[in-house]
Amino acid sequence: MKKIWCILSIGCALLFLFAACGAKESSDAGGNGNETQDGRLSVYASFYPMYDFTVKIGGDKVSVTNMVPAGTEPHDWEPAAADLAGLEAADVFICNGAGMEHWAEDILDVLQNKDLIVAEASAGISLLEGRDEHGDEEEAAEEEEHEDEGYDPHVWLDPLNAKRETENIKNALVSADPDNAAYYEANYEKYAAELDALDAAFREALSPLPNKDIIVAHEAFGYLCAAYGLKQVPIEGLSPDSEPDPAKMAEIIDFAQEHALKVIFFEELVSPKVAEAVAEAVGAETKVLSPIEGLSDEDLAAGGDYFSVMHQNLEALKLALQ
Repeated sequence: MKKIWCILSIGCALLFLFAACGAKESSDAGGNGNETQDGRLSVYASFYPMYDFTVKIGGDKVSVTNMVPAGTEPHDWEPAAADLAGLEAADVFICNGAGMEHWAEDILDVLQNKDLIVAEASAGISLLEGRDEHGDEEEAAEEEEHEDEGYDPHVWLDPLNAKRETENIKNALVSADPDNAAYYEANYEKYAAELDALDAAFREALSPLPNKDIIVAHEAFGYLCAAYGLKQVPIEGLSPDSEPDPAKMAEIIDFAQEHALKVIFFEELVSPKVAEAVAEAVGAETKVLSPIEGLSDEDLAAGGDYFSVMHQNLEALKLALQ
C-alpha cells in the first residue's frame, strides 16, 4: 500500500515539481529547502539524525531542512508535495539509506533537478539483518518491493558508524561546494573526535557490567548491541508501531523473569503500552532508550542533539545492566 500511495502522491505533486524546476528561489535564514540569498548550500535531510549530522558538518555554510517534523516517527512518514518541490530547488539531499527511507527511490526518479547531489550516509557500512516480523500477505508482498527491507537501518546508534555517516555527508558537501572543502573537513575532524570519545565512553562504562541483555520495544539497537557486547530482545521487529501476539508477549515475559531484568525499554515516539504491560507482569520499570529517530520540539529547544541523547542512552543502560 505504501508503494501505491507514494506513486499517487508523486502524480499529484508533479504540477508542483514542474513549477519549481524553472529556477531556484531564495529562502529565509531558517531554510525552506531553496537556495539561500547569502549563497549557502540548500540541503534536504531525510530525518533527524541526517539533519543533525549535516548541521554539524555544514555549519554556517549550509541551510538544512529536516523533512520529517519534530516529534514524528519517521518509518511511516511520507513526503508531501511541498517536500518534492523543495527537493527540486535543493543542492544536496542527505538520506540514511539501508531501507530507512522507503519513499526515496520513487521520489528521486521523478525529480527534474539533475544537479541534485544525493548522498546515502550509510554507504560503506556493513548492514545487520533484522528478523522477519511480517505476517500477512499484503505486507509480505510489499516487502518484496524494497530490496533493502529486512536490514536494520539504525546504523547511527553505533558512534563509529555515525562517524562514517558524517564522513559521507562531508564528502557530499565538499562535492557540492568545493570552495569550502577545508571548512567542512575541519568540522568533520572535530565531530569525528567527539564520536571516538563517545565510543570510548560506551566501552568503558558497559564492558564491566555483569548483565548484557536488554528488552526493547523496537528492534532498533542491533548496531549498538553489536558494538558493545549486548543482546537486544525485541518485543517487536523493525517496525516500531506493531503489537506482539500473546505468544510473543509470553515469551518476552518468561525471558525477563528468567534473567531478572529490572528495566523494559521503550522509545519516546511510540506508545509505551506494550513495554508497560511487560514491565507490570515482571515487576520491572520502564525507561526510554532512544533510537534517535526524531527529537521533540521541547528537546530541540533545550539544546538536545545526537550526543546528548546518546549520553542519556548510556546512563539508562548503565542503570539497567547493573
